[in-house]
Amino acid sequence: MLSRIPIVLDKIKQNDLNKEILRAAIIAEMDAISLYEQMADLTDNDEVRRVLLDVAKEEKTHVGEFQALLLEQDEEQMTELEAGKMEVEEELRK
Repeated sequence: MLSRIPIVLDKIKQNDLNKEILRAAIIAEMDAISLYEQMADLTDNDEVRRVLLDVAKEEKTHVGEFQALLLEQDEEQMTELEAGKMEVEEELRK
């Protein structure tokens, strides 16, 4: 059900380790968001739904925190993120 870290961290070069740790943390948070939102859709209990969606929202904040750190550590990631955003904006203007 949940993702595994997609790499073997002890085989990563030391100067890339923090970037890969942050990427793995983002994956874990995204899994949690998906799980909580799916469970919220399944329940018929409003209190359970509200709490699940609140926790999912917190996980989205965690994604933002990890992404902010990753973008500080990986300039190429920042450049490609901006390039992707521009491509989507261009496509949506069509």
